[in-house]
Amino acid sequence: MTLLLIAIIIRVVNLQYVHGNEYRKLATELTIRQDTIYANKGNVYASDGNLLATSMSKFNIYMDLVTVDSKVFEENIADLSKELSKMLGNSVRYHQARLRNAKNKKKRYFLIARDIGYTNYLKMKKFPIFNLGVYKGGFIAKHRTERAHPIGKIAERTIGYDDFRGEAGIEGAFADYMQGENGLRWVQKIAKNQWKPISDYNEKEPIDGHDIITTIDVNIQDITHHALLSQLEYFEADHGCAVVMETATGEIKAISNLGRTSKGKYYEKRNYAVWESHEPGSTFKLASLMAALEDKKIDTSTVVDTEKGRIFIHGSKVEDSHRGGYGKISAARVFEVSSNVGIVKIIKEHYDATPEKFIEKVASYGFTKPIGFQIKGEGMPVIPTPKDKRWNKISLEWMSWGYGISITPMQTLMFYNAVANNGVMVKPRFIKELRRQDKTEKVFETVVVNPKIASEETLNKIRKIMENVVVKGTADNIYSPNFSMAGKTGTAKKFLPKHTNENGETINAGYSNKHYVASFAGFFPADNPKYSCIVVIHDPKKEKGYYGATVAGPVFKEIAQKIYTTTPVDNQSVDDKVKFEEIEKNYANYDANLNKNHSEVPNVKGMSGMDAVSLLENLGLKVKVSGMGKVQSQSLNKGEKLEKGKTIILKLS
Repeated sequence: MTLLLIAIIIRVVNLQYVHGNEYRKLATELTIRQDTIYANKGNVYASDGNLLATSMSKFNIYMDLVTVDSKVFEENIADLSKELSKMLGNSVRYHQARLRNAKNKKKRYFLIARDIGYTNYLKMKKFPIFNLGVYKGGFIAKHRTERAHPIGKIAERTIGYDDFRGEAGIEGAFADYMQGENGLRWVQKIAKNQWKPISDYNEKEPIDGHDIITTIDVNIQDITHHALLSQLEYFEADHGCAVVMETATGEIKAISNLGRTSKGKYYEKRNYAVWESHEPGSTFKLASLMAALEDKKIDTSTVVDTEKGRIFIHGSKVEDSHRGGYGKISAARVFEVSSNVGIVKIIKEHYDATPEKFIEKVASYGFTKPIGFQIKGEGMPVIPTPKDKRWNKISLEWMSWGYGISITPMQTLMFYNAVANNGVMVKPRFIKELRRQDKTEKVFETVVVNPKIASEETLNKIRKIMENVVVKGTADNIYSPNFSMAGKTGTAKKFLPKHTNENGETINAGYSNKHYVASFAGFFPADNPKYSCIVVIHDPKKEKGYYGATVAGPVFKEIAQKIYTTTPVDNQSVDDKVKFEEIEKNYANYDANLNKNHSEVPNVKGMSGMDAVSLLENLGLKVKVSGMGKVQSQSLNKGEKLEKGKTIILKLS
């Protein structure tokens, strides 16, 4: 017995004095820990200040009923229940019963509400009992953030994300800037897997991430998105993209990338404009013509014999879309009517012996290497050279009309923009600056890729020819006498690998007669370009149309026309009687409404938000708008007496 007592005493002394500090530290670590308070990710803004993406705070609210004094609880439970009833619904009696039951069961982590927004969280902190804080009031708030896009899916693939899906778009590229610095706070364990803050104050406050100011203009983005969407829907196309770029700065003012679901709906599926490298077709003829003009191989008046619109080169056929060909025409006219035979004969005659000279020109136009976006996933261009194994006897000729090569829509746009910008090639950019707490910390300037892609003489000739494409060439269907545009149509057959068709038949690899890529690239106004633009649409339904002029050109025109309307350039008037049916219908409705002598509120449901706002403001109403797209509802009903100065609220979708 004595030995046992001595052993116990030795054990107690050992625990208390020898290992006491060690065990006390361990006990503390098991009941107290440091928690991370995650910083809010920075916001993404449009150039005009509209919020494109933000982190919204959400709170789960719990209550430690044990820590609340019984007298305080009884004196305030009725008032607390009233406030909870107002905010959360259910009766006062319901909330009282829940709280009393939790108090009787000595709940230390009792759920009050889930997914409370920041404003309601601040209100709840001031409720009776809760306003006493963590220890006296038992108020416990668990905070998390959710990423939200306040004005919808605008440019969603370009805005991107940085989450479990990976890193994409602007948010993925600037993740390190946007994350901010996390804070710290001490929490104490009150039950299994339940912890609450030790004090109302944090040991280290979190610092929110940088805000990103993009180049996107919400108005131009809205125009571009809906112009592309309506055309994709009409032609039942697989996917497409449209990009608007400010000529002098390279700022991307709008970018829309829409892919089709199995149910025929369209959404921002992939960033096709940046990612998709494909054979461009006839839009590449601009590079071929410019090279030949710049090298003095030809002039715009040089006569080219397009014969009967069909030639064979080493057994491979080159054919014009115009049956019977164009005969003998000028080099300028070759481009205007997009003669495949004509451009191939020009390049074959003057570069067949020295193809590397032509490749050098193509390289100077920015086609042989990626642009180098910070955004991940840029497509790789493919421009064969005589040193490549894939080079063959017809590689040069096929390249001249946009086949056998692969480039992205953004590369094509950068080149066309350089023509518009007096030969100065600027890098397309999506970001204007980074800010933190309303202070600008980094500004992104315009980057010049090539200070002069061609001589002034060549550029002047090229721009005039591109204007003639719209006036009297392949894109004369989008011509307007009231505002000028310049550009080039593109229609390319798609190369399909060996596959099995819907009938179970095996189809060998080759260019399809059913699948096309329709495109249009250009700028406006033609004489003093403010914006350049590209539209690319893949796999339009052939029965409805597949040429660049028919499918992509009208999208370009609608974008240009509506930008002119909302932000007039060089005082050019817009009263165009357009040929594109949907635009004609919208503008006819708008003009009819505008010219009425209104004494009543008009019906603007179904109109585009932009047109509705313009119409109503012209009538003297104050307009408030939520959402984007077409008008779904209006707060002042059709037929109500029109009172100038009155506010009308429009909901768009």
